[in-house]
Amino acid sequence: MFGDSLSAAYGLARAQGWVALLADRLKRERADYSVANASISGETSAEGRARIDAALAKYRPAIVILELGANDGLRGLPLAPMKANLGAIIERSRAAGARVLLVGMKLPPNYGPQYTRQFEQAFAELAKRYNVAFLPFLLEGFAEKREMFQPDNIHPTAQAQPLIEERVWKALRPLLAK
Repeated sequence: MFGDSLSAAYGLARAQGWVALLADRLKRERADYSVANASISGETSAEGRARIDAALAKYRPAIVILELGANDGLRGLPLAPMKANLGAIIERSRAAGARVLLVGMKLPPNYGPQYTRQFEQAFAELAKRYNVAFLPFLLEGFAEKREMFQPDNIHPTAQAQPLIEERVWKALRPLLAK
């Protein structure tokens, strides 16, 4: 798992986060995988690009779940560098022999219709360009429900984590070896 605070269980006990729940599911399903959570709260795509090689060398993953870009968007950073950074992470992950699941994100409407639309489209464009598995929106199904978020209105609560895990599981399952 290579992501930001949404995957690092920000504001929660690590065991409550969706990545830990995914690891538990893999054990229950008797899948021959373990989960290494290399997510860092606050990380941008540029910071992820700078550390992907070390993470790949350390963990030697069969699958990389890539969940970065939200902090780029929340900071209003230009989208072309974000796409280049995520593309480089995908390329390096593949070069290391990993399959990739790209996780998309959406922004609140206060960033303006053009930026929010282009931000959302960036993930779909990357998935198509690199022909990787794609989960369009990590928070689908509850993003509009205020009670599913911590007081910062950004990070999902413990109650939302199983919903996220289920969405990721559905996208990840086809990548798992038989």
